[in-house]
Amino acid sequence: MLKTCSQHELVEAGCDEAGRGPLAGPVAAAAVILPPEWNHPLLNDSKQMSEKNRYLLRDVIEREAVAWAVEMVFPEEIDRINILNASFAAMSRAVERLSVKPQLLLIDGNRFRTTLDIPYRCIVKGDATYASIAAASVLAKTYRDDYMMRIAEEYPVYNWQKNKGYPTREHREAVMRYGLSPYHRMSFNHEFEQLRLFERPAENQK
Repeated sequence: MLKTCSQHELVEAGCDEAGRGPLAGPVAAAAVILPPEWNHPLLNDSKQMSEKNRYLLRDVIEREAVAWAVEMVFPEEIDRINILNASFAAMSRAVERLSVKPQLLLIDGNRFRTTLDIPYRCIVKGDATYASIAAASVLAKTYRDDYMMRIAEEYPVYNWQKNKGYPTREHREAVMRYGLSPYHRMSFNHEFEQLRLFERPAENQK
């Protein structure tokens, strides 16, 4: 069972991101403040959950959380500031959008940088340790997946509805064949520098 908090004096927000590794699409981050002692038997690191349970939990989290927010950083900015800084920026922006200001941030991972004036703790495998971080991982993952499903309709050749932009063999082969879309992270694709970009919408590609 996940821990409900790291201490009992301060209002905590759990923070996590999804989408650092894909070749395409944004990196998403969420911040979640849960009620004291809140937990759910299905809640876990989102990577360990089925898609069905992630979406079931998203509804529960949004309904029962004290506050929650999701932010995304898109490929143009990722290419400009790098993916690590983009992940930090997405988490910071999610925290800024919370309707309740937290007094302590629980960050999944071993590093974090921010201009926020809020103390934070970095927890390796935090999404498998604390309920608030796990809840943030569920929101970040599902909202990013929703976005990738939408743009998959625009560029179906990459099969983003299945691979969500991650560098599967199928995705890489599609890049080799069709080139890079406007949704690809150019800084992630140096081996494809000579490939043409899409010149017309995917609906015209047959």
